[in-house]
Order: sequence, then C-alpha cells, then structure tokens
Amino acid sequence: MSRSFTAVVVRATGSWYDVQHDGTTYRGRIRGRLRLKGVRTTNPVVVGDRVTCEIDDTGDCVIVDIVPRRNYVIRRASNLSRESHIIAANIDQALLMVTLRSPETPTEFVDRFLVTCEAYKIPVTLLLSKLDLQDAEAVSEFRRVYEGAGYRVLEVSATEGSGLETVRALLAGCCTLVSGNSGVGKSTLIRAIDPTLEIRTGEISESHHKGRHTTTFSTMYPLQGGGWVIDTPGIKGFGLIDIDDAEIWHYFPEMLRTAPGCRFYNCTHTHEPGCAVIEAVKAGEIAWPRYESYLKMLDDDEKYRK
Repeated sequence: MSRSFTAVVVRATGSWYDVQHDGTTYRGRIRGRLRLKGVRTTNPVVVGDRVTCEIDDTGDCVIVDIVPRRNYVIRRASNLSRESHIIAANIDQALLMVTLRSPETPTEFVDRFLVTCEAYKIPVTLLLSKLDLQDAEAVSEFRRVYEGAGYRVLEVSATEGSGLETVRALLAGCCTLVSGNSGVGKSTLIRAIDPTLEIRTGEISESHHKGRHTTTFSTMYPLQGGGWVIDTPGIKGFGLIDIDDAEIWHYFPEMLRTAPGCRFYNCTHTHEPGCAVIEAVKAGEIAWPRYESYLKMLDDDEKYRK
C-alpha cells in the first residue's frame, strides 16, 4: 500500500528529483502520465515546486502531482522556439548577479530577466559582483541606469567580503533564486554567505573570458540564518516567452510610470506623436540602454536564443 505526502523539490537533475518532507530527503522520479500533460516546457517539475509524492511497497518515491505554483521564472528553452524552460518556482525574490567585466553581463540579458520577473511579480535585487575587478566609472553608470529604473543595486565581493552582511540579511527567511550568466560568482557568493554549504565553484576561462558551468543542476539549499537559496546553472541567454509585444512596456517600471502622459492610450512608445516615454528618453529621464533593450525585445525576440 502506498503512502502519500506533500514535499518540496530541492534538486532537479532532469530524470531524478530530490524532494524534502519533514526534514527527510527522498529521491524520486516523475510518474509517466504526469510527464505527458502537454505542458510546453522542457522540465515539468522544477526546484521550488510543491509536489504530491507516493512511496510504494518497494520504497521508491514517485512524484504523482504538482501543487499549483504561486509564481515562477521562465525563459525560452535552448534552441527550441516553441518550448520554455522554467528555472524555479514558488520564490519570494530573485537576486540577479551581474559582472561588468570578467565576464561581461550583457545589458540585454539583464533587462530580459527583469521583464520576466516583473511579469510574474517577483521582486529583484541586482548584485554587482566581483567588485574588486570592476571599473568604478562603469559601476557608477550601471547604478544610474538601474536605480533610475527603480531597482535596488548592491555591490558585493565574495573575495573581499564586502556587501555580504547586506545580502545575508536580504536572504533571511526567504526563498531566493540566485541567477546570472556563467562565471559571475553565484556559487562563490552563496558559499561565502553560508560556509557550511557544500557548493562547487570554478574559474573563468582565460581564453574566452567566460564562465565555466560549475553548478550542473538547480539545487535549493537551507540557510543557517533561515530561509532557502536556489543556486542555478549559469545562463548564457534569456529569451522571453509568453509575453505579448503589446505588454512588454508594462514590465519596464520607468516606462509604466511615464506612459500615462502619452497622447494615445494604445501607444507603443516607438513612433507615436505625443509619446511621453520617447520624450523622457530624449530628456534623459529614462536611460537610453533600457529603452534600446525594449526596442530590441519588440524587434527580434523570435531570433533570440541561448
């Protein structure tokens, strides 16, 4: 006779899942029919999911159902224009780690991640990582652009220990997704925040100045100070999925604040006369790099791939 219980997915490898219930971790698979529900995603069960599990007479754990998600972070799947990849579910906040050099995080990547989190109502804090390697002028410009948009920007350096206490306080009691390009130092930061965690870290490739993947599978770790942190494999690109072109500007906070001043209620903020957003860009009230990202999302989302 099987025993049923609800658990949280704390690790996902693609075929096996670690789920935790009452302090005990079980290793299980998805029941076949759960996998065939016609969901347009490459991964039907993700870290952070609350799932219904059964343990049969052989002691095997089987995931038989998924509790409806509160939210999730989703992107276009690699090389698959019609499928999506969910990074994590049921999170309280996201930390996006950014490096302006060694390696350089593209502005377009940052903005696509932020748009997706805005769409699913997930608060985001931007972490400028490896502060000891960054150019002060570039850091100042980054802060101007993103603080001007309404985001909190924190500067951190795991090697120097700067900013760690602020991040530790931010994580306490929350379920937090930590994301970013390969090599920005996600795993290194998490290990610096909580040295008891066993997380593998790596080095930057000298030949290509890009990060190497050190986190192979998404994993949720309990923090000593309370709360959970989700470490994810580095992402090279972030394609939008399931967001209509007409809605994209709603997920740029600075455009959303400005748009009520537009002459036309259905303004696309691209060419219309009397567009308050375009005027704000010309006046420097909306940063050009952010507006440029918006135009690129309208223009080439179908061409954007990992």
